[in-house]
Amino acid sequence: MAARGYEQVGVAMTCRGYDEYLRMFDLNEKVLSDGEVLDVAAGGSSFTAEANARGFSAIAADPRYNLELAQWIMEAEREIETSTAKLVKLADSFDWSYYGSIDRHRDGRKESLARFEADVMKGDAGDRYIGASLPELPFEDNRFSLVLCSHFLFLYADQFGYDFHKESVNELMRVCRPGGQIRIYPLLSLSWEPYSGLAALMEHIEGTGARAELRSSHLPFIPGSGYMLGISL
Repeated sequence: MAARGYEQVGVAMTCRGYDEYLRMFDLNEKVLSDGEVLDVAAGGSSFTAEANARGFSAIAADPRYNLELAQWIMEAEREIETSTAKLVKLADSFDWSYYGSIDRHRDGRKESLARFEADVMKGDAGDRYIGASLPELPFEDNRFSLVLCSHFLFLYADQFGYDFHKESVNELMRVCRPGGQIRIYPLLSLSWEPYSGLAALMEHIEGTGARAELRSSHLPFIPGSGYMLGISL
């Protein structure tokens, strides 16, 4: 185990719930009701299921959705147990003020996965769960009012270089409508270091005519993860 950071090989399929998204991305009803929401690299998170159940319009995109449902669920179940074991070893490094304990953190992941699974079993799930991966998404230009990306961009900086991040952000901006917003969290790599290309990326975003800013996030857990990248078109 590394002295600092979270050890991970490949991109994990994680399960996060609706309230976690509200806190991570500083969301409220006004922002969610402004149009269609896209959750990119959504994994087994239940945000899309819960947002639609509340009357909002949300779609999730993840490359795993091209596989059989049983594979998604099995992978997510394994990841919950694997990540919990890692967190036990690193417990003193995290801020548990939101989750309360490792057991509650794991239970929340299981609850999120259960909601996710129930939603993808519905007959119309194919309209909400789209198999797709950055830096190319199968959506038309200017479609979404809000685009979210949780625990993928920046987090896997050691696996995906600056050009990938630049192309991915360009794609998120392409599918976001004028007047819309993009929010990306966290701004740290798995070693809990700030993403080294962030300043250059923000300069690139500003050069397109969009606005890039650091915005407060309200889900204390990962050391130093109090901010997200906000992009306004």
